[in-house]
Amino acid sequence: MSQVEERIGQACLRSGRRRDDVNVIAVTKYVTTDTAQAAVNCGLRHVGENRWQDAQPKWDRIGSQAIWHFIGHLQTNKVKDVIGKFAYIHSLDRLSLAKELDKYAAKLDISVECFIQVNVSGEQSKYGLAPEQLDSFASQLAACPRLRVAGLMTMAPHESEAEAIRPVFRGLRELRDELNRAGTLGYAIRHLSMGMSNDFEVAIEEGATWLRLGTVLVGKEG
Repeated sequence: MSQVEERIGQACLRSGRRRDDVNVIAVTKYVTTDTAQAAVNCGLRHVGENRWQDAQPKWDRIGSQAIWHFIGHLQTNKVKDVIGKFAYIHSLDRLSLAKELDKYAAKLDISVECFIQVNVSGEQSKYGLAPEQLDSFASQLAACPRLRVAGLMTMAPHESEAEAIRPVFRGLRELRDELNRAGTLGYAIRHLSMGMSNDFEVAIEEGATWLRLGTVLVGKEG
């Protein structure tokens, strides 16, 4: 953890950013419940999981000791399982999902913080809206008053050289800025969920406010 913290700090220095502006999510999908608990015990407050069936035993044990982020593709039939447990949904990418989240949030009388997922790289294997769909999609979210857009999220291609990914991260930042200038949501958004174990320093330099760190932070177990 100390080495990761040092790298984050250096990336912030290079880009003239405050360390406090960059948040870390410990992605625990590849580790056991014991390891996830140990990470929380070490002070990692934010925990990210991709699938409810994998997250459930960790949630049952750790629960409110952590702030939970759902970072994987969310099927509409799983909304009832994650709503009220995960403080942030990082993968809002279609109106049917937005409506389902809004419906269950209304039942629980809560608001849900969401990140709109954008497929900046255009890879067919990635989920997310095409960049040109973002403004239209954001305007449709007015019909979902229980959802609050915290920011935008993207997944970059896995490249051997992290520098090759810089245009993807820069593109997400520019999309956020364009969305704010247009005023489509009726409020400004600040956050950018981008950057993983192999590329988080470049993501910080391009404006990431939430890093999703798995292997480099908590390891990977069989």
